[in-house]
Amino acid sequence: MSTIIGYKLRRAQLHVFQDFIGTFSKLKLRPAEFSVLTIIANTPGLKQSEIAEMLGIKRANFVALMDGIEKRGLAERRKADTDRRSHSLHLTPEGEKFVRKMAAVWAEHETRLIERLGGARERDRLIELLDRLIEPAGQ
Repeated sequence: MSTIIGYKLRRAQLHVFQDFIGTFSKLKLRPAEFSVLTIIANTPGLKQSEIAEMLGIKRANFVALMDGIEKRGLAERRKADTDRRSHSLHLTPEGEKFVRKMAAVWAEHETRLIERLGGARERDRLIELLDRLIEPAGQ
């Protein structure tokens, strides 16, 4: 198993998520919520379906995820101007404050991971290698 790429990636993902969950427990934030809030903060007004697709989350599961975020008062759905059947997502003022706290906590988590890798140069190399696996073959 020590040379099986998929096994090593999965083990690494589990360790990264364990650190994430421990670090973000003070904010009561799960990885999927972090991703959604980060995307909304960086690209306000995207449709629910667009964010769900970006994250590889089924629409029905995304609706439940968004319900929880909305219930916490961190983001809101607004009827899209171009299509009244779809909703665009925006942070609330409380959500904007929360995302600033979230960014500070994320920096702690990311710093720990970079240190475990041996520094920023190793992080950059890992990102480069992972991008090769993510990109479709031949591109």
